Amino acid sequence: MTDLNALPGWRFSVAPMMDWTDRHCRAFHRLLTRRARLYSEMVTADAVRFGPRERLIGFDASEHPIALQLGGAEPEKLARAARIGADFGYDEINLNCGCPSDRVQDGRFGACLMREPALVGDCVAAMTAAVAIPVTVKCRIGVDEQEPREALFALVEKVVSAGASGVVVHARKAWLEGLSPRENRSVPPLDYALVHELKRAHPDLPIAINGGIASLAAAKAELDHVDGVMMGRAAYQDPELLLDVDREIFSCPAPFADAFDALAAYEPHVARQLEQGTRLSDMTRHLLGLFAGRPGARLYRQRLSTLAPRRGAGLEVLREAVAAVSRERLLAAE
Repeated sequence: MTDLNALPGWRFSVAPMMDWTDRHCRAFHRLLTRRARLYSEMVTADAVRFGPRERLIGFDASEHPIALQLGGAEPEKLARAARIGADFGYDEINLNCGCPSDRVQDGRFGACLMREPALVGDCVAAMTAAVAIPVTVKCRIGVDEQEPREALFALVEKVVSAGASGVVVHARKAWLEGLSPRENRSVPPLDYALVHELKRAHPDLPIAINGGIASLAAAKAELDHVDGVMMGRAAYQDPELLLDVDREIFSCPAPFADAFDALAAYEPHVARQLEQGTRLSDMTRHLLGLFAGRPGARLYRQRLSTLAPRRGAGLEVLREAVAAVSRERLLAAE
């Protein structure tokens, strides 16, 4: 069974989120936490094989430890895509068995795979045979009318037998009939106790829990029961939370004193990307959750939302937005 040392950052990770955790988001998150594991957006196996690879799965060396999440249901295609990901330098390949979107349902992958544990096992076996890095699975506790314990345990038994190095469990069912993808992120009830039971049944298997965990205090409480915590929307919408991860979860110094210092360190990435033709808004959209509830936060968001999308917008727009918060912060302290 995989040693957790082979999965650096497993104790805390930022979830793969479509349209959110792109390379610009990850570059900023890596400044906030040097230890947490980061994940790519889900990319289909066919897109990795035939699409513009650098744009889809390219990343900067500073982003390690980083995992590539793949979508698909055909073992041979997934094996080829996994090999490409390994060659790119990813630290882990993760198979998505939890996304409930219409797109994945049409392609018979994502959460649909909860109904086909034998196929998932075949996919994992093919990927583990193709790469030397860890292969993991992210799943739900079941879909639709499945009995959660039966569905989850059956899937995990198959992926363990196939050589999976770890499992991330979103502790909710996915309702493929009757709920939208957005509703599936919050409406089905959480069942952390079932994930804890799974860990007791597989003491040597690295297991991380995902779903509804919105604070580091809640994350630390879960680490009494499982090996890792994966946080999604809370980390994205309040990225300053990540500044405390290294200290609170990994017992290491925080990389920066505050978000102002982290943003200053993010400027070189922004400048490089602007030179390559990236729009400022593609980067600043990941920064809108900063400074929530503080004096000047509204003006900060307004400036980024209205000025960053404009053609030719440059680094000065970000600096002016941050300065608005800084000035208000100083005035509030007087």
